[in-house]
Amino acid sequence: MDRTESLLTTPADPPADTATAPQSGPRAAATAPPASSASSHPDGDPAARRDPRWVRPALAVLLLGTGLLYLWGLGESGWANSFYSAAVQAGSESWKAFFYGSSDAANSITVDKTPAALWLMALSVRIFGLNSWAILVPQALLGVASVGVLYATVRRWYGPAAGLIAGTVLALTPVATLMFRFNNPDALLVLLLVLGAYATVRAVETASTRWIVLVGVLVGFGFLTKMLQAFLVVPVFAGVYLLAAPTGFWRRIRQLLLAGLGLVVAAGWWVATVELVPASARPYVGGSQNNSILELTLGYNGLGRITGDEEGSVGGGARMGGGGGPFSGQTGWLRMFDTEVGGQISWLLPAALILLVAGLVLAGRSARTDRRRAGLLLWGGWLLVTGLIFSFMSGIFHAYYTVALAPAVGALVGIGTVLLWRECRAAAGPVTPVTGSAVPAGHIAAPGVDVGPGPGADPATTAGTGSAADPATTSATGGRRSRRWRGWFATGALAVTLAVTAWWSWRLLGRSADFQPWLRPAVLVGGLAVAVLILLTRRLPRRLVPVVLVLGASAALAGPAAYAAQTAGTPHTGAIPSAGPNVQGGFGPGRGGPGGRMDGGMAFPGGGFPGGNRDGGTRPNGGFPGFPDGTGQNGGTGQNGGTGQNGGTGQNGGTGQNGGTGQNGGTGRDGGRIGGGQGRMAGGMGGLLDSREPSAALKALLTADADDYTWVAAAVGSNNASGYQLATGRPVMAVGGFNGSDPSPTLARFQEYVAAGKIHYFVGGGGFRANGGSSASQEIAAWVAENFTAQTVDGVTVYDLTSAGQEAQG
Repeated sequence: MDRTESLLTTPADPPADTATAPQSGPRAAATAPPASSASSHPDGDPAARRDPRWVRPALAVLLLGTGLLYLWGLGESGWANSFYSAAVQAGSESWKAFFYGSSDAANSITVDKTPAALWLMALSVRIFGLNSWAILVPQALLGVASVGVLYATVRRWYGPAAGLIAGTVLALTPVATLMFRFNNPDALLVLLLVLGAYATVRAVETASTRWIVLVGVLVGFGFLTKMLQAFLVVPVFAGVYLLAAPTGFWRRIRQLLLAGLGLVVAAGWWVATVELVPASARPYVGGSQNNSILELTLGYNGLGRITGDEEGSVGGGARMGGGGGPFSGQTGWLRMFDTEVGGQISWLLPAALILLVAGLVLAGRSARTDRRRAGLLLWGGWLLVTGLIFSFMSGIFHAYYTVALAPAVGALVGIGTVLLWRECRAAAGPVTPVTGSAVPAGHIAAPGVDVGPGPGADPATTAGTGSAADPATTSATGGRRSRRWRGWFATGALAVTLAVTAWWSWRLLGRSADFQPWLRPAVLVGGLAVAVLILLTRRLPRRLVPVVLVLGASAALAGPAAYAAQTAGTPHTGAIPSAGPNVQGGFGPGRGGPGGRMDGGMAFPGGGFPGGNRDGGTRPNGGFPGFPDGTGQNGGTGQNGGTGQNGGTGQNGGTGQNGGTGQNGGTGRDGGRIGGGQGRMAGGMGGLLDSREPSAALKALLTADADDYTWVAAAVGSNNASGYQLATGRPVMAVGGFNGSDPSPTLARFQEYVAAGKIHYFVGGGGFRANGGSSASQEIAAWVAENFTAQTVDGVTVYDLTSAGQEAQG
């Protein structure tokens, strides 16, 4: 057999504890570890067996290439999501802020997530100092680790070739490239969930209590990373273990209860601490209306994301005509394939679904403990459950959430490709009656090719038909017939998978027609041609088969690889990043938010944001609800919001109530500053979805006598405050939290701070209230405007709260 062909046919061997003789009796199929071969690898342990010589170099290339892709030019994104960068900076200076995930070192309010993802970055900043590399390199390393763990997980049951394919697909998924180069919590969440899948695989192998409890602990820490999103895989992990673990039913139930306890402890210790500590002794829980982490968990970041009932959010699907919210597109079966989401994750999603179905068909009615089927159910369940919830959730949904699907897509593509290829090669071999071997009765072996149904197969079950058979009476004719239909089915499924993948890549590339225009026809023609050659594999000279395999892989991966490379070469800032080039009806590259219309705009009724016109800019006296004339208090978006091909806002960002202009609202590359902090990348609203970087004069003003104040300034909205905090290195109070809609602080409390001389300046602009929430930030802004004198510094309105004066004039 050709060396290249062998890459896809390397057997996946079982661990030693599964290489025992099958038990007899009615409980054998349910309780006995499955029989398998121990002759090929006497130690039987897949982690200890000797891999072919090509495996380690190939794995090294995969991991080094992933590291290069995720680390190249990383510093160009500056603070990336300044909302989280400010919290990292705070945590690097205050252990109290570190523990709670506070937005500032003075601990006025937390971010609207649990803080585990911030802990890694804050520790890095404590060691290496505050800079973009110290914040973002840990994220990139989490990506490399995720690829490595996914490889190890898939390899255990399906061999190194399947693991390498799975890792490559994950590494080159555009949204994965984006999020492993960004400082949102998703990077750590993905790693923890892949580790959970690995622990599930280990637990299923030996019915191990230790491993299944570890699954619960890992998912629990996933909760501390991004709350309830981590729990989407819980029914899948539990269901696969309940189905496939080689032990009795009630023992499996007890073990799962222990795993649930591990989950509760791992997730609950921090929640219990926050709930039990008096509110006066900790920061306000950002994103909640009642200063409760339980409310945040079950409401704004919980069921509210499903139902759209997110009090205090920027809008929900239920209030936007059935869509998924102003930043989310439309809900429905095809959401993962639409303009906004498709280029992020869906390149190989059709292939994963086809290969999942084909693999389950070939698995047939296997034994309960069959690992081949268990693995397909594990990754297929992950993909389907998470994907369907993302597709139909009516609350806030962002396209970058789909990075959680990337490991499942990669695993299914790797597993399915190898399983089908083995069947194709098996069909070309001679019929070998099975007598006393580890290959299940009725199955056909081919020399040098692994055609077994997987190390978890029950020898009492026929892999091809699901019926019991006596190995001594298995007929060669029946084996030949089974081999033939399985071979043709696998060949056809592989060809269809590649053809559909090439066609879908052609469609996705058509949404960004100006991006590498030669690639679109090349992928389509090349993919369809190779699909035809796959159908003719049996008639091709053996020396051409490796060429077909390489060309097929190239056609399937060219589109996502090109998008991933473009994503790695583009700086990204703001709260809503997106991978790949500009597409019709979506965001452009590096964008931090939908600041204007771009070839179709956003899914708002009438176009633009609430109060905006159909061209994407805000209309005079329109803008955002919650402030006079609909504009951000003292310098939000205004009548000059503007539109542009890349979604940028008007150059000055509009005027505020008191005449100050928004600072640099759309200057620089693609309508925003690419180095971090200032403006936004190809769109976005300064103060809500990304931060502003103050000028030298404003920075000098804010840092004057900074040691005399708890907060050098206060500003409405966490992103608005974060830019000033990162620039000055001093705490800046985020009034109202992320959206400016949290009751933190109340007007009375803010007045107490001012009277005590704890806040030096109030900076105008930022934040707006939608979908309910508190009006405290509006009351504070109005009170400041009525009682203190405004001054404008480089287009930003600032109030000195240490000296009362007459009402600011416009």
